[in-house]
Amino acid sequence: MASFRCLLLLFLSTAALAAADLIRPKVIVVATFEIGADTGDKPGEFQYWAEREKLTGTLTVPGLDHPVRFNDQGVYGVVSGTTVRCGLQIMALCLDPRFDLSQTYWLINGIAGVSPHAGTEGSAAWARHVIDGDIAYEIDTKEAPADWPYGIMALGNKTPLTPPVIPDWAPKPMAWTLNPALVDWAYNLTKNVELHDDAAAKAHRALYVGFPAALAEPKVFLGDSFASCRYWHGARMQQWADDWTKLYTKGKGSAAMTNMEDHGIANALTRLDALKRVDFSRVLFLRTGSNFSMPPAGQTAAESMVAEYAGMIPSLEAAYRVGSPVVHALVKDWAKYSVAPPGR
Repeated sequence: MASFRCLLLLFLSTAALAAADLIRPKVIVVATFEIGADTGDKPGEFQYWAEREKLTGTLTVPGLDHPVRFNDQGVYGVVSGTTVRCGLQIMALCLDPRFDLSQTYWLINGIAGVSPHAGTEGSAAWARHVIDGDIAYEIDTKEAPADWPYGIMALGNKTPLTPPVIPDWAPKPMAWTLNPALVDWAYNLTKNVELHDDAAAKAHRALYVGFPAALAEPKVFLGDSFASCRYWHGARMQQWADDWTKLYTKGKGSAAMTNMEDHGIANALTRLDALKRVDFSRVLFLRTGSNFSMPPAGQTAAESMVAEYAGMIPSLEAAYRVGSPVVHALVKDWAKYSVAPPGR
């Protein structure tokens, strides 16, 4: 019996020590790419966060291509990689046994193609929904019937002109709804943030005559994230993204920012939530417009798609300027927000 008690005490003390040694980030900022080094050179999505939040600590996580960086305030930064494959790296991070992420907040943060119907370059949009634009039936538009607006339709559909009957076997979900109270809290906290603008972005948006949202100055707004591994571009494709967003959010969503990663990250985090590894009600998606998703009058979609991003620096600035107040507020009031998300 004495031996059993000794073994039990040893087990309990070891378990307690392991729990005490777990890494518990307060906030994880996820960027999808960096250019060169994390600091001191041409910035990608991660550099301003690494420099300005003083993410000087580094940690290697198996399965991640890029070292995790952190500061002594509990803020961690992760570069996930691009396209839907980023979800695999998020899974690797969250399944690392050194981490306890049950109370961690997630800020998915990066540049995007902004719809000129919704906003302009340098603007920032908090998403209420993330939509998966990958899974579809598709034929070349030139081979589609003349009355089809595009050659893409939902699985189970016969024509893009009618609502589809989604079959039971089709992958689900195709849209993720974020915690509305948390999204509203983040938006209200940041809606008046002063955004960066420059001459290149001003000159480029002036070309978008007939698009009031594109001609306006950069702003913070509520707008959904439409994600697809394919880098699409053009007015017809934007119409598809608009229609697809309404379809999979039952009319509640509005496509604002297009990117290549958010559906992969949302998919990974919801699966991890089911495993009790993360709390999906603590997840935010913030995208900022580096370029428009369709060309202005007088330019072809092919020309516009490969043009330099006129809003690159404003979008990188917006990502940090809008995202950082949320990070700082969560850290400052951690005693409260560790228990329950803001807005409840």
